[in-house]
Amino acid sequence: MIGRGIAIAVAVLALIAVPYAISEAYYVNIASQILLYAVFALGLNILVGYAGLVSLGHAGLFGVASYVVASLLAAGHGHAVAILSALVVALTFTAGFAALSLRATGISFIMITLALGEILWGLAYRWISLTNGDNGVNVAGRPMPFGISLTSAPAFYDVTLIVFLFAVAACAVFVRSPFGAALAGTRDQPRRMNALGYHVWMIRFGAFMFSGLLTAVAGVLFVYYNQFISPQTLALTASAEALLMVISGGAGTLMGPVVGAALVVIVKNVVSGVRLDGTGAAVFVVNQLFQHWNFLLGAIFVLIVVFMPEGLVPGIVRMWRAAWRSLSRAKPAPARAAGSKP
Repeated sequence: MIGRGIAIAVAVLALIAVPYAISEAYYVNIASQILLYAVFALGLNILVGYAGLVSLGHAGLFGVASYVVASLLAAGHGHAVAILSALVVALTFTAGFAALSLRATGISFIMITLALGEILWGLAYRWISLTNGDNGVNVAGRPMPFGISLTSAPAFYDVTLIVFLFAVAACAVFVRSPFGAALAGTRDQPRRMNALGYHVWMIRFGAFMFSGLLTAVAGVLFVYYNQFISPQTLALTASAEALLMVISGGAGTLMGPVVGAALVVIVKNVVSGVRLDGTGAAVFVVNQLFQHWNFLLGAIFVLIVVFMPEGLVPGIVRMWRAAWRSLSRAKPAPARAAGSKP
């Protein structure tokens, strides 16, 4: 426990030091992206990892929160009203999602969430009077909590970090609570949980609502980060990317979605901008891989599935423990003193 506490403290201090250690605003913004997408992935992980329910429509909830903020700000309302309204509306849509999709499990659940997400994407794309269609909605400015301006990259990162830490703490409390234990039970043995008197549907509904809340918070951060929202945010690819973050990092773990979010954001934004100098077929192939980040990310995901099917975080922990056991067995036995009994 002491070692884990020290590791958490070091990780938090490292995150706090990011805007001071990195001078370029571009990379500070990338770090903000990682944190806000990590909140999104943490919300989806509640369903995927702990409830055993794979959703392909969470980008719809993410986009609903973003659109509500942008639309209310464009209508002249304040930031507090816009943010609170976005959370309320997103939770309302989440309740509708849950009521419809929890009628099934497995492939049927996936297809229902996919259909609901596509419906929201279609509304955002076609309801031009409300969403402005492909042109999207611009956000004029950012809020000023306690009079602190969030226009600079470090300031926005600090606020995103605070929200991220609260999200991680909330998830930790949630999954370690009796409700979290009951949710894991509905994932592993739903019939037995039902026989024991647990209301499986209500437990899953509560998990869905908590997942939707975190997703809405991430959507609010997203629209303030980009100061723009378009229908592309609600597309199937956005839901697939979030699901990839959860699975690649390690579903059912707290740090897995965070690592997965970092992997996807870095490959998408940083690695795709790398270009190697020189000539030759090898350099050309590497540059093409970097340019087509989707192909590179797919290749990385395949490698993770093959060598670490449980995800990066559990896989690295497993490999570390195996290496430690091997080193422990390889240590020579201490020499016995002369004349000592065996």
